[in-house]
Amino acid sequence: MALPVLAVAVVLLFFSTALDELGSGQAQEQLKQVEEAVRRSSVACYAAEGVYPPSLEALQERFGLQIDETHCTVHYVAIAQNLMPDITVVPVQGTGS
Repeated sequence: MALPVLAVAVVLLFFSTALDELGSGQAQEQLKQVEEAVRRSSVACYAAEGVYPPSLEALQERFGLQIDETHCTVHYVAIAQNLMPDITVVPVQGTGS
């Protein structure tokens, strides 16, 4: 009698662990997509205006970039007008990412 209960408990534990890993993978993928969108917008700005945008806010205003700030924070550091900015996307604390 104890063997079936133990087997079910092991299966549930495995399933729970798999779901946690899947959620973590999805969160990482979302962060990667945000970073790629910021990079693409920066390159589009450079192609159109000949300079990289001086700030994330300028990129959002001129190119319509939208970022869900409840899930991630974008660190955008402009180095020079002709050099790709340093772009880092990190999850917001407490979102489970």
